[in-house]
Amino acid sequence: MGSDVVGAALLDYFNDNYSVDITVKSSISEDDVIAVPYLFRSEETFPILEKTALKHCKGTILDVGAGSGSHSLFLKENGFDVEAIDISEGAVKVISERGVTAQCINFYDVKKKYDTLLFLMNGLGLAQDLKGLSKFLLKAKSLLNTGGQIILDSSDIKYMFEEEDGSVWVDLNSKYYGEVTYQMDYKGLSTDKFNWLFVDFEKLREIAASVDLKTELLFEDDSNQYLAKLTL
Repeated sequence: MGSDVVGAALLDYFNDNYSVDITVKSSISEDDVIAVPYLFRSEETFPILEKTALKHCKGTILDVGAGSGSHSLFLKENGFDVEAIDISEGAVKVISERGVTAQCINFYDVKKKYDTLLFLMNGLGLAQDLKGLSKFLLKAKSLLNTGGQIILDSSDIKYMFEEEDGSVWVDLNSKYYGEVTYQMDYKGLSTDKFNWLFVDFEKLREIAASVDLKTELLFEDDSNQYLAKLTL
């Protein structure tokens, strides 16, 4: 992944050295930024989607791609048995300093089972592309205790291909429109380019059914972002 851009930014903010945000380069849009303070948001500023996700958590919980650990911290403070993982060493340091059990590990290397797997901030993107979604869901399924659940959010980004007349132009002979390539920069550090997946709800439900997972829509907003629960 190149430099630990997210970890460096999180550590700076946590240690009161915040001065700039993370720049994000994308294959489908102009450069954007991730505001580092937003990654430390509290319960009061959680979006409705995230509040809904946290309300549905139960039992032992694994927060995957936990970032600064804000969701894990909320769950811990409300009496849940939660662990966090991230591939960013800097992020894991911050999460640990905030008092949450955290480990620097790739999701695909996790062995322990849980009652809830939590993938927020489009954590489903870890699948990288549509071809990898089945593998991602099978791995998540293998980590569930009996009666367990997967809670995740994603977005249908078809709107990004809308024409001025409201029609949508998508090249059906090309890759799935939700497959995006990103690169992040922060204070002279850069990640390698990496693939990330956004998937529409119907496509998620179709692929989840192919690996014997039931999909339930928990929340959807007017920006084409949704929250889903997957169960055995």
